[in-house]
Amino acid sequence: MVKVKLEGIRKEMGKLDKVREQVIRESRKVIIASKTAIGAAHRDEISKAESLVEGMKEDLNRLKETIKKSPKLKFEGIFKVAVQEYVEALSLLEFVKNGKIISYSEEFVDYEYYLMGLCDLGGELVRKAINSSINENYGMAVKIRIALEELYIELSKFDFKNGELRRKYDGIKYDLKKLDDLIFQLKMKDKI
Repeated sequence: MVKVKLEGIRKEMGKLDKVREQVIRESRKVIIASKTAIGAAHRDEISKAESLVEGMKEDLNRLKETIKKSPKLKFEGIFKVAVQEYVEALSLLEFVKNGKIISYSEEFVDYEYYLMGLCDLGGELVRKAINSSINENYGMAVKIRIALEELYIELSKFDFKNGELRRKYDGIKYDLKKLDDLIFQLKMKDKI
């Protein structure tokens, strides 16, 4: 009879599972905070959004430290989503405050996570443009349309293969179409 000793592997897998569970819990916290920060930014509650984004940044820094224990968890789906949500919330806040799109930095872990977050920003910008129009801030809708078009043009310089990033990038085309329709309607009603 041949005996195979697998106890060491079992222990390592157990450690990985504990770290994975911690990553999942902490990532969910970031995702929830992102949704709240995005809502605050839409309502122009800037200080609340800033506070939430700052908390998300701290949570992500702790998450990155946790992941150092098991680097392969960097590619865990929920961690990737947490970073994307952080990028999206931070980007919307920066746009609402300064009319700018944030640049890439190492804080975003991976350029692909950053790009996915930027692609997700398109939907939030459409929402902001519609809400601005409802509140008769038509200039903001035009500004958002110009910014999203610039983002789309910059992203079109990439050769995205089929996959999640490609699908998110393609979504910006539809967001831009919605803004084109909104701007057209505003022009037809002599609002801009």
